[in-house]
Amino acid sequence: FTAIAGKAENPFTDVPGDAYFADAVIWAVGKGITSGTTATTFSPNASCTRGQMVTFLWRAAGSPASASSKMPFTDVPVTAYYYDAVLWAVEQGITSGTTATTFEPYASCNRAQAVTMLWRAAGSPEPKATTTSFTDVAAGSYYEKAVLWAVENGIVKGTTETTFSPYDVCSRAQIVTFLWRSEKSPDASGTNTFEDV
Repeated sequence: FTAIAGKAENPFTDVPGDAYFADAVIWAVGKGITSGTTATTFSPNASCTRGQMVTFLWRAAGSPASASSKMPFTDVPVTAYYYDAVLWAVEQGITSGTTATTFEPYASCNRAQAVTMLWRAAGSPEPKATTTSFTDVAAGSYYEKAVLWAVENGIVKGTTETTFSPYDVCSRAQIVTFLWRSEKSPDASGTNTFEDV
């Protein structure tokens, strides 16, 4: 990335300058949170995996060392790029395995999982609202408070006025946009204009 008038140049041919995720991609790559899939492509519409999601969060937090060196998951090899991120995320209570011994790092990360990880990484703040207008976010679900918090803070919107689509798979563009919004303006509710992602 090279600076042009105080802003990094976008090297990716698949990230249009007017895309809702353009600034988020430039920010994420500039901060070392992620990189392109090649030198000239970001693959914004590719699905984001669980391994990628925890790695993005870990890098956004400064790649902190984990106090534990014992990996509970048999599907997270020590040579994996996401190994340290998984250790840290589990230790911090940001996520857990899909079973006691598996993490499924290559499984796609859905909207419910993404906002929950972001919310927990932020310290699980109590949302102001106690109920949601989304008919597909069940009261008492593990992601209910995370959705309330994310919507209040302008991090995400519903897919419609009454649906959140918690089990829809997140793309790379959506994930970096969620991260960017949560870092950029934790109190952005009502001030951002963005696509429903």
